[in-house]
Amino acid sequence: MSQVVVRGPGIASVVLKPGESLLFGRAPHHALKPGAIALTLPNCAPHISRLVGELVVGTDTVTLKWLGAGEGQLSGLFDAPGGARRVIMTRSMSALLDDGENQLVVLLGRQTDQGFADLLISIDVTLGQPPAEVAANPTGQITTAGPGLIRESRDWYVALALTEPWLVGKDDYPRPLSNREIYERVLYWHGYAWNLQRPQRVDDAIRVISAIAFGARDDPYLAPHDGRLQNIRFAVARRAAEMRLVTVTDLAAVERSARQRPDAGPATPPDLR
Repeated sequence: MSQVVVRGPGIASVVLKPGESLLFGRAPHHALKPGAIALTLPNCAPHISRLVGELVVGTDTVTLKWLGAGEGQLSGLFDAPGGARRVIMTRSMSALLDDGENQLVVLLGRQTDQGFADLLISIDVTLGQPPAEVAANPTGQITTAGPGLIRESRDWYVALALTEPWLVGKDDYPRPLSNREIYERVLYWHGYAWNLQRPQRVDDAIRVISAIAFGARDDPYLAPHDGRLQNIRFAVARRAAEMRLVTVTDLAAVERSARQRPDAGPATPPDLR
């Protein structure tokens, strides 16, 4: 017989049996239905959806369906060289959980005195239909917009250039893009690169992106660190892609716009080898 135990900081352990489900989020009780348990996540940030997701326990399967507007990171699903592979959960995605511990991170989902931080939920599965969409309910607080960048701003273009390797599937590239490469990509896409020809302006933009992607509490630029700063830049690129501060759709749109601009020269994509 399957059993699921859900734990987390500030969360009383919840035990689920086959035929039961768990609705969780900032204020999930409005969606409560027979056979379901509602779990209010502690210290939720205001941009987290009232209903983030649902765990459905079957006889020999456990399914997680993501219903929130933001993103989550699920690990422990697969065996992979070097450790568990990570999966980014977005609205309407479903995943089958494996036997053992699965960790779910609601990205920047917790409100702290220092700002936003990740919210970690542990889902321990012992193994022996996607849930229906929940009707809208006018009661309760309105879900606010999550942290993000102003579209087509300088920092947005820098984030797009920084995360381009991730967006095109080159996430194993050996180094972060240089300031010069970021400047050239923004200039090609937009035709005007603000003052990014000055390396310090690129660094300033990446610090802004880092603060939004990680939140003030976990911003790597604010923490004591050893090693090279480019290691932080690599982490910012990965996190910005995971947080969907920019997307593959955004990249396709700026590439299309650049090709249609009469004054645009040939593209010079960075060497990702």
